[in-house]
Amino acid sequence: MGARSQEEFAEKARRVSALVQEVEAVPDEGGRRSAIAAIQALLELHGDALVRILELAGPEAAERVAQDPGLAALLILHGVHPHTLEQRVAGALERVRPYLESHGGGVELLGLDEGAVRLRLQGSCHGCPSSTATLRYAIEEALGEAAPELERVDVEGVVEPPAAAPGFVPLGAIQRPPSGEPGSRAEWYEVAGLETLQPGRALTREVGGVGVTFCVLGATRYAYVDRCAGCGASLEGTNVEDGTLACPGCGRRYDVRGAGRGVDDPSLQLEPLPLLRRDGALRVSIPASAGVA
Repeated sequence: MGARSQEEFAEKARRVSALVQEVEAVPDEGGRRSAIAAIQALLELHGDALVRILELAGPEAAERVAQDPGLAALLILHGVHPHTLEQRVAGALERVRPYLESHGGGVELLGLDEGAVRLRLQGSCHGCPSSTATLRYAIEEALGEAAPELERVDVEGVVEPPAAAPGFVPLGAIQRPPSGEPGSRAEWYEVAGLETLQPGRALTREVGGVGVTFCVLGATRYAYVDRCAGCGASLEGTNVEDGTLACPGCGRRYDVRGAGRGVDDPSLQLEPLPLLRRDGALRVSIPASAGVA
């Protein structure tokens, strides 16, 4: 299923969800019960048919179907996904692990318990102000695709606003809002030309309406919002020197591998953006709040 087909599939799924909510809000109790019963019967019919199709097609077909995010969600809904919840969660974390490691961090799966997954952020990620963004724009999205039945995520090592309970991030608080509503929804954009960007070099582009500075350190590519955390100027024209990016305007330096922390002033930090290889291409995740001072 191509990117456009996946988006159309997701839009239809959101439409179905909205219609079900409307049915559940029908004031006539008898009519509401009948409508819900009809929906459940239809789901069971489709579920039984799906099970039979997979039985006839064989286990290899189920594995192929499970690779498609939209179809995988249907397999999960009907309880016929070839992988267990723990396997899917572990696989999702493996997909984002390269991004975390590129910033000197990591993530450990502590366990699963009654619809909740417990994680620990490690290294540079632990206790880092950008850890919340990392969770929101990378880990949460990967978990949401692989295990939509999860009810919440408990995370050790996340810095949250004072109002939040220590060490706990409810999944509902970090999920993207429905299309069209304000919030911090993140979108993934393919970025051409990064494959040829040489080590030590940087380039600045507008992606999804946000200025982004890309750079290469060693064999790893990084992405940051194009704004100096000190003076607010663009980073365009900078390059990587001794593992740092320097603001062309004020000269402040930032640790590329250390999630953009200030070298001269550790209280300052660039805003890192997840840059992952998805569907064979390098893509950057741009949240709605990116670049907001």
